[in-house]
Amino acid sequence: MKRILLCIMVLVLLLPLAGCAQSDEKTLYFLNFKPESAEAYNEIAKKYKEETGVTLRVVTAASGTYEQTLKSEISKSDAPVLFQINGVVGYAAWKNYCKDLSKTTLYQHITDRSLAISSGDGVYGLPAVVEGYGIIYNKEITDRYFALSGRATAFSGMEDINSFEKLSALVEDMTARKEELGIRGVFAATSLKSGEDWRYQTHLANVPVYYELQEKKLDISRDDLSGISFTKQAAFKNLFDLYINNSTTDPKLLGSKQVADSMAEFALGQCAMVQNGNWAWSQINGVSGNVVKAENIKFLPLYTGIEGEEKQGLCIGTENYFAINSQASAEKQKMAEDFLSWLYTSETGKNFVTNKLHFIAPYDTFEEKEAPSDPLGREVYEWMNREDVETVPWIFSIFPSQNFKNDFGAALLQYAQGTKSWNDVVTLFATRWKEEIT
Repeated sequence: MKRILLCIMVLVLLLPLAGCAQSDEKTLYFLNFKPESAEAYNEIAKKYKEETGVTLRVVTAASGTYEQTLKSEISKSDAPVLFQINGVVGYAAWKNYCKDLSKTTLYQHITDRSLAISSGDGVYGLPAVVEGYGIIYNKEITDRYFALSGRATAFSGMEDINSFEKLSALVEDMTARKEELGIRGVFAATSLKSGEDWRYQTHLANVPVYYELQEKKLDISRDDLSGISFTKQAAFKNLFDLYINNSTTDPKLLGSKQVADSMAEFALGQCAMVQNGNWAWSQINGVSGNVVKAENIKFLPLYTGIEGEEKQGLCIGTENYFAINSQASAEKQKMAEDFLSWLYTSETGKNFVTNKLHFIAPYDTFEEKEAPSDPLGREVYEWMNREDVETVPWIFSIFPSQNFKNDFGAALLQYAQGTKSWNDVVTLFATRWKEEIT
């Protein structure tokens, strides 16, 4: 009887452990990068449990602490199975933990494979969301220009503008006729105040650096990246000069201009164009006295004079990629794949992506009716799905450091103010890049 009672007691003690083990087997640990998405992912987890029986355990790192949190969590026995990496630099840091996703269901649905993080034949990061940037223009003002008599160009509309040569001709003639058009300048002020210059030292620089990578056939390894020397600097200078010489503000005064100043000038109809991304709609729409109608806000690619740019699209990408822990068990890896497939291919999951996470999803499972409703988000969606152009991916995450970008931005301001030569700017870029990469 004692033996029987002892066995019963052992079984009673083991049952909770068995339950925990079974529960753990049906739990997927996801380390989330975006604090603003935490609440939405908690709702997603609840619904996913209802539909699949799998517990999605979402841990969200505090803002600015993701890399530190991942470093701490990835070494634990119960490490994240699904996590996020920040572009190619993030992949370089975590490649020993990134599973090849080239055979996954979700990768087969990606609309543009250049958006994924790839190395060799493998795919190690799938975009969670995409955003896009280019030259935002007010169609009401450009239409006003095309209606002018005696203008110096023969363009019939913005659809004719597909190169820097054509953009330059258009902008310079619009500048000559700015009084007739009722604007202070074609472009909004180029914001070159320290900390406000990211649209140029990062976003504009993305284009020439991307094409240099392509021309030199450089991989994403740090050794290869040391080969960047700003060989396409003339392309950067083309568009940057066009901005500062045809804007609302004297180039010598650009050191005091912020992004908010630029967006306000555009919203108030004081200019026709501004470089920014789809996130700018909320800024434009929120300006008191905004006169730009949603139906008149459009995108144009960043034409810089690169050969073949007639087929260039917007700069579309992300800094937010899903990765699956290659050190996790095969069962856990499969659970992560299944969750990503559910999120981006099921009707329930897609509804969360569009209406709760508010993502532009780069997957062909999303129909046009599921595209963003704001005008710039829809513009990005439409450009992303055009078959006659090639997207320029975001590669600025490979830039060496924030200090490098700050120094480059400061040099651009000095150039605009006439206190530094362009050759000095190019030398600074190439020298500082080499110092930090190597």
